[in-house]
Amino acid sequence: MTASADRVQGIFNRIAPVYDDLNDWLSLGLHRVWKQMTVKWSGAKPGDRALDLCCGSGDLALRLAAAVGPGGQVVGADFSAQMLDRARERPQGFRPLAPIAWVEADALNLPFADQEFDCATVGYGLRNVTDFDQALRELYRVLKPGATLAALDFHRPDSAIAQQFQQLYLDRLVVPVAQQFGATAEYEYILPSLQRFPVGREQVQRAQAIGFRSVRHYPLVGGLMGVLVATKP
Repeated sequence: MTASADRVQGIFNRIAPVYDDLNDWLSLGLHRVWKQMTVKWSGAKPGDRALDLCCGSGDLALRLAAAVGPGGQVVGADFSAQMLDRARERPQGFRPLAPIAWVEADALNLPFADQEFDCATVGYGLRNVTDFDQALRELYRVLKPGATLAALDFHRPDSAIAQQFQQLYLDRLVVPVAQQFGATAEYEYILPSLQRFPVGREQVQRAQAIGFRSVRHYPLVGGLMGVLVATKP
């Protein structure tokens, strides 16, 4: 593991105990809506074997498990052992869910067979990998022909006004709220990670270069968020 990957892994291990509460505060609960949209765009259907990469504390994986139902299967994969511990402890509610296997895994070298999954989701994960293209290549490899990937993440908006709003949001809300949870340093990494992260049109081009087709990037919240949707032919 590179020093950069080790640093990111350390960040997520440290914030695991407060991660869910912070997401609720910082998105006013709207992250649930965005995650449900991501599951819908993945095309997950009853009986599918589905992958939630960079699953964190398991919120998106549980939504995926509801979509594929008891006849399906879900793998939640993450490189943070502490996040996976939180995922295993998360209440599953009363919905009929697919069984979920929680797997510690490197997004750049997935421990899964070729063409293993019918669909895949990623929530706030591709921005944090050290090699965006390699992560996409691995997702392409493990997806079956006709399978769709849907990846939700923060996004750099195109308009100057939206960029200013995003800066204010990070400076005036994200970092102060993170400070209340004792995670200031861990959440200050978001802006540098955004500056390195490909914007939507670049994500589309790079996914197409790897082999994905029917690739789209859907902006959300005025471009502050986005979902990359790509299908393996």
